[in-house]
Amino acid sequence: MNKTIDSDSFEKFTRLKELRVKHQKINAEIDLLVSIPEIDQLNLRRLKTRRLLLKDMIVNLESALIPNLDA
Repeated sequence: MNKTIDSDSFEKFTRLKELRVKHQKINAEIDLLVSIPEIDQLNLRRLKTRRLLLKDMIVNLESALIPNLDA
């Protein structure tokens, strides 16, 4: 049973890393687009929405990795 728990945690950490990398790439893309005077506002809005969704997924995964402590 410990192998299942360790495997599950490892998969969550791997997924968390992937999401953080995607989030950083979108941040860089947004920063690049904002510096362009004639920017496609719709594309920028979509990127910001995707970035927000990724951030929510990251927060949820981080929360799932914190052990529940009964006080």
